[in-house]
Amino acid sequence: MKVVLQRSKEARVTVEGAAVGRIEHGLVLLVGIAHEDTEADAKYLADKIAGLRIFEDEDGKMNRSVLETGGQILSVSQFTLYGDCRKGRRPNFMGAARPEHAEPLYERFNGMLRELGLTVETGRFGAMMDVSLVNDGPVTLILESNPA
Repeated sequence: MKVVLQRSKEARVTVEGAAVGRIEHGLVLLVGIAHEDTEADAKYLADKIAGLRIFEDEDGKMNRSVLETGGQILSVSQFTLYGDCRKGRRPNFMGAARPEHAEPLYERFNGMLRELGLTVETGRFGAMMDVSLVNDGPVTLILESNPA
């Protein structure tokens, strides 16, 4: 699994002009799932994200997690994170899991974040979505469950 994480002051995702997910302070997660990803990968990333100390404390140091700050999560499925652009000019998405594998694992990942005490809003799996956010910092990180 691969997640692009962005610290955000506010964010929303819309489908066909209607807001389907919205947060104020927290994290926007673009979530990609590969063929070989398992529930263990989802658990690793959910735990990592919930505890990642990337919010400022009272001294202005990145020392607090999204849980500690009362932040929310906006999780958006993103198969294009597994786009391979090494050959030619058109990305190859063969590394991305098929929807029948990816969607249940994406939903389980979001459930794990909720089980950790986070409020999680989502986009709509497989839909064309517009994602807007105010990136806080900016702080953007890339996390992988099985880094090569």
